[in-house]
Amino acid sequence: MLVAENIGKKFSGVVALENVSMELLAGRVTAILGENGAGKSTLMKILSGVYDEYEGRIVFKGETVKFKNPIDAQNAGIAIIHQELNLVPYLSITENLFLGREITNAFGMLNRKAMRAKTTELLIKLRLNVDPDSLVADLRVGQQQVVEIAKALLCDAEMIIMDEPTSAITESEVEVLFGIIAELKSENKAIVYISHKLNELFKIADDYVVMRDGRKIENGSMAGMTQDQLIHKMVGREINIARKGEGQGQVAKKLLLSVKDVCLVKAGDKNKKTLDNISFDLYSGEVLGIFGLMGAGRTELMETLLGVHPGLMTGKISIENTELNIRSATEAINSGIVLVPEDRKKHGLVLNMDIKNNISLSNLQETKSLGVLDKGKEQKLAEKYVNALKIKCSSAGQTVKNLSGGNQQKVVLAKCLATKPKVLMLDEPTRGIDINAKNEIYKLIIELAAEGMGIIMVSSELPEILAISDRVLVMADGAIRAEMNISDATEDNILKAAIPGAI
Repeated sequence: MLVAENIGKKFSGVVALENVSMELLAGRVTAILGENGAGKSTLMKILSGVYDEYEGRIVFKGETVKFKNPIDAQNAGIAIIHQELNLVPYLSITENLFLGREITNAFGMLNRKAMRAKTTELLIKLRLNVDPDSLVADLRVGQQQVVEIAKALLCDAEMIIMDEPTSAITESEVEVLFGIIAELKSENKAIVYISHKLNELFKIADDYVVMRDGRKIENGSMAGMTQDQLIHKMVGREINIARKGEGQGQVAKKLLLSVKDVCLVKAGDKNKKTLDNISFDLYSGEVLGIFGLMGAGRTELMETLLGVHPGLMTGKISIENTELNIRSATEAINSGIVLVPEDRKKHGLVLNMDIKNNISLSNLQETKSLGVLDKGKEQKLAEKYVNALKIKCSSAGQTVKNLSGGNQQKVVLAKCLATKPKVLMLDEPTRGIDINAKNEIYKLIIELAAEGMGIIMVSSELPEILAISDRVLVMADGAIRAEMNISDATEDNILKAAIPGAI
């Protein structure tokens, strides 16, 4: 279907891709593997027309092509589904699908009936049982992911690139997606699949391509491969996953954070509760894991503790036995509570600013002199965290949007740690990052806990919860359904508690 020959790409003199060649076959799923920063997304953006300046040649269906933009690529038959969904939230599903490719009648007016009918047809094919007039903002993330796939099918794409398509969807939605991929394969479409969840690849991928440091390292068939072999090919060495060892899980019984009867009512409907009587304690040196399925209220709990919903919250929050009246994120941070948010690009970073600006934003008190930003102090603060967290960058002056996902996450962590918090809250801290970057973040969490910080970690990945937590809270329907020490926690009993009505 597609041949890439000696593809190269540089950003401000920094090599992102170097002499990358590969073949993508019709009727097969090709997994593109590599750490964050390996060049996977850059290559996919070249293949889909996002970047039009590069070295090398692309041959699509036997013809040399040079796409000027994504519309060019779509018209040729190549569509990309980005990790960060490309939808307009306050337009309907139909309007999103046909944005830029509207159907009009003989008078040049929108043919809404024809567009709605085509949307309905696609939603039935993709097993998404929602009204085509529904606003995208009202859909769950998994449903939005299916709408992105519908966009790709609408342009009759013969090659579909999926970049981390399961990073924010539930297990049942993953199964639906895999069924859709199987149907696309049977229609002889070429699927390119990027995911850091290696277990998924053994279910759906036929072939693999491993990239490292902007180069293609190896390619082959997935048949007979093991997870350990793939990890070794990706990083070039063995990875020992960081875990809380014996003794590390012994919690110092110094009460740090106390949450009592916290409720959160729904904006616009005070008769409905998003959080219902949440109570728990967090101790110094403890990693408290919070698990729940989509919609359980995990993110809302983190936001409430950060003061994002002051007028809608009731209950008590205390730090070191001092009750707080948190009315804003600023007050929470000043009290020693910080949050690494779930969506790093939307809520954690200013993408067009550089690393040092992003880090200093959270702690201007430390980086100013006589009321003016001191660039020397700012540089010193940034270099401290660049070195401590091993942020891969050309310098602290590099623009954050040009970093890999794992290094962007480290900048968010640096920004939070610069406030010298007592309580560090992490909402899906390893979403969309590779195994090596995950491991570095696990090690950092364990080190921070050893230094006495209290850490709350929300994660959808059970192995992650079990690896580094001391204690686990399980949420469902906005309430805590179970609390267990890590010695008693298993994937089975955590999942049983997380399913509404299962207990």
